[in-house]
Amino acid sequence: MSHHILELKDVYFSYPDGTEALKGISFRILHGESVGLTGANGAGKTTLLMNLNGQLFPTKGLVSIGEIPLNKNTRQEIKRKVGFVFQRANDQLFMPTVYEDVAFGPVNLGLTPEQVDERVTNALETVGCLHLIHRPPHRLSEGQKNAVAIATVMAMNPDILVMDEPASNLDPKSRRQLINLLKGFAHTKIIASHDLDLILDVCERCIIIKDGRIAADGPAEEILLNKTLLEENNLELPLSRQKR
Repeated sequence: MSHHILELKDVYFSYPDGTEALKGISFRILHGESVGLTGANGAGKTTLLMNLNGQLFPTKGLVSIGEIPLNKNTRQEIKRKVGFVFQRANDQLFMPTVYEDVAFGPVNLGLTPEQVDERVTNALETVGCLHLIHRPPHRLSEGQKNAVAIATVMAMNPDILVMDEPASNLDPKSRRQLINLLKGFAHTKIIASHDLDLILDVCERCIIIKDGRIAADGPAEEILLNKTLLEENNLELPLSRQKR
């Protein structure tokens, strides 16, 4: 399934003010992998995620999904393959009802009303929120908003899920529900988070970013339990592994 492979080759990105956020990032993610992305604030995590589906384009280097290189001509095709869940669910939910939010993408794909209904129902069932289908998004809890934001992406049937801090602002129960939900997805997943316990629970691989470069890339258990490595990157051991 080469069309599910995500690859970056020597990717650089600079903002208009000259800030160099990515400095030669290279890695490959295979079909079905769950990869956690972490690092201190300002390390370049969100910039990296935004370069994966055409929200930003590399200043230099190559991003590709399977055989398709990311550029302005392929951007829409790659956006259909790489679903992006924003850190703030409110950035993703803007329609009067949950149904309309989840239906927005499928409608814009030109699907029939019956196909749209099916996509919406399946996506909301997947995240356990079908009962919210007619609810206004502003009436939802933070945990419900996060789940519905994921449903808006799932309704597009992407090959790859990219998530930026999906557990931010969640209470413990909602966080556990999110972790269980993510563990149940067969999709290729790339999850940027400061929540190292979540990465340890959900991802078998972890990449640490420091100052726009890859500082470590390997098995999540190996990397996230390496206290010295974490301290070198301004991180701490997952809370569940810290001595009381």
